[in-house]
Amino acid sequence: MRTGTLLGVIDLVGRPESVQLARQFASIRLGEGHPALEDVILLTSEVVTNAITHSNSRDGGRVTVVMVDCHEYIHVNVSDAGAKTAPRLRTDTNGENGRGLVLVDALSRDWGVREDAGRRTVFFEVAYDFRQAPAHLKQSAMRRTAEQAARTVTESAAVGWKDPDDDTPTAGCHAAEAERWGE
Repeated sequence: MRTGTLLGVIDLVGRPESVQLARQFASIRLGEGHPALEDVILLTSEVVTNAITHSNSRDGGRVTVVMVDCHEYIHVNVSDAGAKTAPRLRTDTNGENGRGLVLVDALSRDWGVREDAGRRTVFFEVAYDFRQAPAHLKQSAMRRTAEQAARTVTESAAVGWKDPDDDTPTAGCHAAEAERWGE
């Protein structure tokens, strides 16, 4: 069984200004210099934008972002209130809009969509090689986890972070692997 480290969960309001909060969340949770940082920030921004623009979470609904470090890749879930149509990869990318999932497809090692109990989750995974990370990130997993856990309550409250509870959709490393292989 593959395990990972829960980096954080954030509940956002379905409004355009929440995209910036999602970007800040990803940036702070991964930390400066993380090899997957730029791709995770970009893809989180794209998927949250899609949730706020196209799902029933727009106009003030709830969008939840869950981030897990699976130690070879970062797994991100973005859950919203679903919609009548499923997210789809567009083949015509000449327009001003519609490139979000094209970027997700190009930059992630895997991605997909799950529906459960009226919620839709778009997930993606960004692979990384920790050997390319700066020295300050190459510390023991236990120390990294302790430092992430030690982030201040004030900092967390400022952007709406919360501790996961029993009803938070936190499918991470093992759940993604199990789904991929039909377990």
